[in-house]
Order: sequence, then C-alpha cells, then structure tokens
Amino acid sequence: MPDTNSPPESANPASVARFPQRPEDRLRLALRRLDEAIGEQSVATAGLRDAIGDLSRTMSRLGESVAGYRGALDTTASEIERALTAARRLEMTAACMVV
Repeated sequence: MPDTNSPPESANPASVARFPQRPEDRLRLALRRLDEAIGEQSVATAGLRDAIGDLSRTMSRLGESVAGYRGALDTTASEIERALTAARRLEMTAACMVV
C-alpha cells in the first residue's frame, strides 16, 4: 500500500533538474544554450533566405506575366483602332451611297 504522506514521485528532488552552482558550470551551460540558439537562428535564416528566393522567383514570373498581358492589351488596342477606322470608312461610304 503506497504511503499517502510522502510527496509524489515528480516532486522528488532527485528528479528536478538543478541549475549549476559553480560559475564555470553556469558559464558552460549558458554557452551551450547560446550555441543551440545560434544553430536555431542559422536554420531560421536559411529558411528565410529560401522564402525570399521563392518570393523573388514568383515576382519575376509575375513581372513576365504582366508584361505579356500589357503586350496583349497593346495589340488589342491597335486592332480596335484599325477596326474603328475601317468602320468609319464604311460609314462614310454608306453615307455617300444613300442619295
């Protein structure tokens, strides 16, 4: 039968991580954590560079697409202008034929 007066096993001081007491141990722990943080930052920076590269390629494709669209609009505007000129010529011809 378990002893209900004893603290739970998780509260056992042996299972709690202790902060180093000696200055050189604290320094070593701090340097290790700093090294881990720098490693994580390096991974995050590489991810950011990849994302910026993806964005750059996407923007380049978008620029090419817009240039193509602009070219198509220019072509369409020229065709509309030619059609309008032809329609005016036909209208003048029709007006001359009506007597």
